[in-house]
Amino acid sequence: MAARTAEAVIAATTPAAPEQTDPALLIEASVLLADAALAARRTGAELTAAWSSWRVGLQAVRRPGWALGTTLAAARALSNPAGLGIAVNGGLVGETVRSVGAMARRRPAAVAMAVDAFALRIEAAAREHPNLAGPLAKRLTDAIVAGRRIEAVRAARELTDLLGVTRTLTTISPVIMELLALNGLLDENPTNDRFSWVTLAGGIPTTDPILGLPAGLIRHLNPGPGRAERAEPDPLLERVLARSGNDIVSYIDDISALGNHGLALLRRIACEDGTERHVVLLPGTSFGRLSNSTPQDLVGAFDGVLRTDTTYTRSVKQMLLRAGVPEGAELMIVGHSLGGITAINLACDLDFVSTYRLTHVVTVGSPIDNKRPADPTTRVVSLVNEHDVIPGLDGRGPASASDIPDSWIELAWTDETYDYPLSHAPQAYADTLGDSLTAYRERVNELIRAYDGEILGNQPYLLRDK
Repeated sequence: MAARTAEAVIAATTPAAPEQTDPALLIEASVLLADAALAARRTGAELTAAWSSWRVGLQAVRRPGWALGTTLAAARALSNPAGLGIAVNGGLVGETVRSVGAMARRRPAAVAMAVDAFALRIEAAAREHPNLAGPLAKRLTDAIVAGRRIEAVRAARELTDLLGVTRTLTTISPVIMELLALNGLLDENPTNDRFSWVTLAGGIPTTDPILGLPAGLIRHLNPGPGRAERAEPDPLLERVLARSGNDIVSYIDDISALGNHGLALLRRIACEDGTERHVVLLPGTSFGRLSNSTPQDLVGAFDGVLRTDTTYTRSVKQMLLRAGVPEGAELMIVGHSLGGITAINLACDLDFVSTYRLTHVVTVGSPIDNKRPADPTTRVVSLVNEHDVIPGLDGRGPASASDIPDSWIELAWTDETYDYPLSHAPQAYADTLGDSLTAYRERVNELIRAYDGEILGNQPYLLRDK
């Protein structure tokens, strides 16, 4: 009896665990805050444009009293801490004042709402990814949300010391775009703010998140016209291709055997329905150097994320041209990482899809969700290991409010390959689909069933920048 009484007392005095808000509700709230932040920013830009207009100057000559009153009213609206805050933006005058305000750490209402919107996204992601809610990871994200950069650096260092670089990247990968955007909003550098606002709106960033450099600069680092040369397979690749077939695991194995040093593969198939079709296999990035003589380098990866016309896409076009693939031929492109980005970039190319019938794009661990095929009938299949850092670089992670088209097929999972880069390796994807996710394998194979048939030829090509 005494024991039961003690248990009752303990139960009565122990505080109940707080109920956690549904992540979907957090995302909905973040969307509303993001819309309000973007509206406040637009209002500030419109007031700035009206206030600094030459028409106001002309009216000031004619009606100085009116001009003075109007200027004071606009200044109050644009600087009232209880209203829009320092909301000046847009134009030479607006951007100058905004830059001074940013360096003085004056936070407009639009920025405050944007920060709260990103914070809600991060909280929603932490509900789905408990590693984000760990003490050190939470300390890091809280410090970035609060704009405490020194504390954020310390937390990042401690997290890296505890987990290592790769596991730290894996831990924060679901919210890496949000953290970069928050840093852009809260640092004293006004040139990188555009990245943050585009990310908040769910658009495609065209600047880098640190310095705010435009994507056009990367284009100048990756200017090659693209070239394709026939190549002979080495013994290992030859053995892998000899046992290949129209199966997603086989395609990923083939891509793994191709390596990431410039090779791509063109396969010709006599399909069961009597049609001759082609499959293009595109590997991902070589991480050995920032830039090399092939399209499969880090510069090409940055370029591919930001643009659609790249050295890699031009090289693939050259490959199909040299191989004599006829106009109107049906194609399927399977790509890993940068190869998947290149596949969707080709699907976005109106000239390409007008020349060839691109029926399927299958991407493996690729950040493609911010792009849309020019031909709406192209079937897009995206395979994503949620421990993989790379697919989240398109801005759409578990914390993002944006989504993919209903016609796309996205198959996502988590498995034991937790650490990046292991979680990004093509072989990790192949092993998971071949062992524990056979249902996903069968679903993809059913979607690409039209390419069942006899393989007539496997021709590797060496792709070059120029």
